[in-house]
This record gives sequence, C-alpha cells and structure tokens, in this order.
Amino acid sequence: MGRFHRHDDGTVHEHDHEDSHDHSHGEHGDHGHASAADSEHGDHSAYETGTERVEVLERIFGENDLAAAENRTAFDAAGVTVVNLMSSPGAGKTSILERTLEHLQSAGTRAGVVEGDIETSIDADRLAGFGAQISLLNTGDGFGGECHLDAPMVRRALDRLDLDTLDLLMIENVGNLVCPAEFDVGAHRSVMVYSLTEGEEKPLKYPVMFRSCELVLLNKVDLVPYLDADPALFAENLRRVNPTARVIEVSARTGQGLEEWYAWLAEAGVTTVTEGEPVGSGA
Repeated sequence: MGRFHRHDDGTVHEHDHEDSHDHSHGEHGDHGHASAADSEHGDHSAYETGTERVEVLERIFGENDLAAAENRTAFDAAGVTVVNLMSSPGAGKTSILERTLEHLQSAGTRAGVVEGDIETSIDADRLAGFGAQISLLNTGDGFGGECHLDAPMVRRALDRLDLDTLDLLMIENVGNLVCPAEFDVGAHRSVMVYSLTEGEEKPLKYPVMFRSCELVLLNKVDLVPYLDADPALFAENLRRVNPTARVIEVSARTGQGLEEWYAWLAEAGVTTVTEGEPVGSGA
C-alpha cells in the first residue's frame, strides 16, 4: 500500500514511493503527474479500489480532525498549553523530556505527559519521578503497531489525566518521520526533536514532517567535534522547506541550549502556578 497524505487544501492522495516529485497544484488543481489516469487525489490507476481508498482516508482524516477540535476545546477549557513533540526513533525526545520535566518541577509548573510508543512502558517509566502526570499510550494493537498518535487515541489518554490541575501537557508522539505530522492531535504547538547524527539532508527528504513544526530542537550537537556534521547546512535545508521554523541547538546529555528551550516554552504560554493562584491561561 502506498503512502497517503494531505495537502494544505485538505485533499488526500497517495504515493507508492517517497520521492521528491512535484507536489505543486497547477491551474486545474493537478499535482504535477503526467498520467491521464490521475485524479485530484493522485494516480490510483494501479488499484481497482483507488477511489474507495481515497474516500476511506478522507473519512479517517475528517473524523480525526473532529476529535482534534474536541481535544483543543478540552485543553482550552482547562487552561492547559499542549505541545506535540515529534521525532524519529532515537533522536532524544525522552532524554529531553527528562531534563524538561526536572526543570518544570523545580519551577513549579504542573506538567503532564501523554507517552506514545508501539510497545512497552520503558519511556513512561523513565519519565516517572519528576512530579508529572503520565498517561501511556501503546499503539501495538493497531495493524502491526500504529506509527503515530491520532486525536482519538489522545482523547482516550486524557481520561487518565486531570487536566484541571495541569499547566502544560507534552505529547510524546511515536518515533517516526512521516505519519505523526499528518494527524492533528489537538495540540497548540508542534515541536520536533532532530538528532544531527541523522544527517543534514532529512528536511529535503521528509518535508511534510519539517513543515509541520514551528520549532526544531537540534539535539546531540555535543557530538559535532567528532562527526562530519554541519548544523548550518541542516538549518539551510530546513529553511528551504519551512522558512519560519526556529532552530535551537541542544544537547540532552550536557544540557547545552536547554535554557533557550525552557524560555521558548514560557513564551508559548506555559505558566508557573503557585499555591492559591489560578490555573494558567494556556495558549
């Protein structure tokens, strides 16, 4: 089965491979394909069920968007700022979250985490002990294990959290450079953790993910002296697909750059609440 994705106008189409062909919309709404069999949702001529496949995906995305709106309404009513944290596996999301939760605890910010993984509670267990509410979401019951969190999953996870006692909720999405970017979970802000060891070219190869985030935490920069790695080239490639995204160079191991990340969270609307004060207004 090929990859489905949505364009900014909400249309859905499918690709059988992850190449860099033209996705621009022409005068008549085409996607730059030459085949006469192309439709507004891409070329499905190889599938007898092509039209039905697109209709099903549109219904899935539509249902997800409704659930995401409901999630946002609940977050806003509780005055909680919600950040969707995405990355590939091994980029360092959980390590950064450990540092972040430790900081938030010392600052008096009431934090929660929705921890998404295909299997195990390994990461959720790592995040325990920092005073945060943790709600684990394992996606292994899906078809081979869902490679992302979606809004209905997050809505179920909220049943295990007391939103009215939180200032900040971090959603640690399943490690994947494609699918998490395609599903709105209701978060106010989208952040990506990217390890410089993954290569400087990935924004060009996985543009959907890099376009979906407003901030990239460029992790493991402490390894630059030992690698053939170029943070400036990564930033240049990121600007080619997302000119407005901000980059903060960090190291979860040494703590480099994390104060700037904490300041970004404060600017994003995360409040510190002391006893007797009302809950923060969120974003």
